[in-house]
Amino acid sequence: MNPIKNKNIRFDSLTGLRCIAACMVFAYHNRKYWRADLPDFFIKILNEFYLGVSVFFVLSGFLIAYNYGEKPTRSAKAYLKYISIRIARIIPLYWLILTAFYLDKKYGGKPFSLLTYSLFHGFSNVHNLDAIAQAWSLTVEMTFYFLAPFLFLLLIKSIKRALLILCLIFVLFYGTGYLLHYYTNATASFLYPIEFLFNGTFAGQSLVFFFGMLLALSAKENKNIISKYFNAITQKTLIGFIGMVVVFIILCCIQKDIYDQSNKHISGIIIQITLLPFFVSIFMGGLMTEKTWIQQILSTRLFILLGNASFAFYLIHISYVNIKLKSFVLLPDRNFIILWLLSIILYLFFENPIYNWVRKKLKRNTN
Repeated sequence: MNPIKNKNIRFDSLTGLRCIAACMVFAYHNRKYWRADLPDFFIKILNEFYLGVSVFFVLSGFLIAYNYGEKPTRSAKAYLKYISIRIARIIPLYWLILTAFYLDKKYGGKPFSLLTYSLFHGFSNVHNLDAIAQAWSLTVEMTFYFLAPFLFLLLIKSIKRALLILCLIFVLFYGTGYLLHYYTNATASFLYPIEFLFNGTFAGQSLVFFFGMLLALSAKENKNIISKYFNAITQKTLIGFIGMVVVFIILCCIQKDIYDQSNKHISGIIIQITLLPFFVSIFMGGLMTEKTWIQQILSTRLFILLGNASFAFYLIHISYVNIKLKSFVLLPDRNFIILWLLSIILYLFFENPIYNWVRKKLKRNTN
């Protein structure tokens, strides 16, 4: 990969990729409405489109590692500023929708839960889909945010040591879940069973983030073995894309029928946390360094806008907001376009202004 010298550069095509990932998740959650109209093979492909979340995770691994690196570990003040900025990116909009859910007696109205506001519900196999169901992945994201600077510091020093720490994190999560389940009669199933640990927690998804961090290490001007091998790959966009398609086909073959999905099988899980993020990271590397028609499309103003609004879209495309919206209107596209328009409004007039205000506030206090 050609070194990226301008550290403030905007990776427009990667922002556009966020839109594609969000659309994949939308298609996954609406596939049941199309089973009667589409061939079984296409339904099996859609059964795997929840892996749009994995694309988000690889993107997060790259962007956090590239933009922040190990800098937050240099002082408590630097770390606090970093965490505050990451919280400002996720929590305000999530809390807005979550509060509306609890206050809306007709479409929500459940008892308030501190677990959902703190995102600790995402550690429970019983409660991880409470309230705003898709928010389980925010728990995974926030766990990564807290650990990312330390993981990247380890990664710079030793890839093997960083991987060892990820293994230890998994053992710690699993051990904690096991003890809670068998020795405290815990009914919430925190960090248990192991299938949930793999599919729904950072411990199980850490390799997906790790591939993004490896890409960041290669993109930085560091002379390391990762950069050497990554730079040797030509036509990254094409290889990454073909690799992702092949992985999806393999995952479809693992499914038993059109009502199954590969993450219910150990072979599928292994492929999802190894091969898929590997090819996604190569594809992302191509988007940043190669001029292709895919890069040009994802870098257009429309895709950049949709990519920026993708977090809002992710939070409203199912559960509370979508259920309420469907009570007023339900178009043949399952309100796909309306949801995107609403997401853009939320991004422009709520999510982004609050995020920018927090950044300016922190910068002013730092100075």
